Amino acid sequence: MTTPDFPSPMHAVLNGQRPPVPPIWFMRQAGRYLPEYRALRAEKGGFLELCYDPDAATEVTIQPIRRFGFDAAILFSDILVIPHALGQNLWFETGEGPRLAPRLAETLLEQLTPQPERLQPVLQTVQQVRAVLDADHPGTALFGFAGSPWTVATYMVHGQGSKDHAATRRMAYGDRTRFAALIDRLVQATSDYLIAQLQAGADAVQLFDSWSGSLAPAEFTRWVIEPNRAIVDRVRSAVPGARIIGFPKGAGGKLGAYATGVAPDVIGIDETVDPVWADRILPPAMPVQGNLDPLLLIAGGNALDAGVDAILSAFAQRPHIFNLGHGILPDTPIAHVEQVLRRVRGTGASNGGHSA
Repeated sequence: MTTPDFPSPMHAVLNGQRPPVPPIWFMRQAGRYLPEYRALRAEKGGFLELCYDPDAATEVTIQPIRRFGFDAAILFSDILVIPHALGQNLWFETGEGPRLAPRLAETLLEQLTPQPERLQPVLQTVQQVRAVLDADHPGTALFGFAGSPWTVATYMVHGQGSKDHAATRRMAYGDRTRFAALIDRLVQATSDYLIAQLQAGADAVQLFDSWSGSLAPAEFTRWVIEPNRAIVDRVRSAVPGARIIGFPKGAGGKLGAYATGVAPDVIGIDETVDPVWADRILPPAMPVQGNLDPLLLIAGGNALDAGVDAILSAFAQRPHIFNLGHGILPDTPIAHVEQVLRRVRGTGASNGGHSA
């Protein structure tokens, strides 16, 4: 199948076509497994400082494109810039992850002082990356992103990550009006943020609902499907033709309900989902993104080739973006990334760049 109307295989899939070779990018492809990233972070300081430095964030976003020739660049940022812009303090504890204060478990959202200007450096990064891609990597797509309301709310309520999101689930059950107001505010802020990314030059945006798997079915409908659908509708209304990838990690058996209820242009699936089952239950024309296990990427060897082949086979009859089932891990060997690129593209050598 040829795609003469679109500048690249990635753009073809975003528009519902199936090119002969699926495009490929990796979640967290810009980050700690790359020596050039580690060197820049050592020079610039902490993670958040990198996110809010447009020149540095542009460089980090471009690094994996320069090295590997992925079909899309993903904006280097973090899902927690939204609560930061809504007035929570945000910092990262070394080896422990993000912290937000004051926690909404004890503080009302209305007591925070919004600081939307905190998002301006991120939007400047989008503009700068767009310019670099157009000049040096034509045809490479640029993806923006945001966290979905449920996932972002789990951090805002608890003040950090948690294993079972109990504080947030208790609020959602026990103080439904207050929690619904938080979700509604996140729908508004996230929609505005994604619209701004698209207007700044992103080709598509991805909604990460990383913790959707912690919810019971009825709660999944209320706090995952409904808010994400509201965001999709708002973004499409403001930016006709906007392309949106929905990634409900952990949705499992609720994946089909998400696909039809949210109606993203592309649905991302995590590594726990059987791709053959996903191909069977998802809408036939819906493009799929995924879903190689990040740990299999670390393992490498024949098992990695077999895993890649199984995914390619499962989605051979639908538009497909090859990706991981979640973010690339810091100890991933660069040679294994190159191995996947060769396997997916059917070439004898990786496309692009030097090796470490």
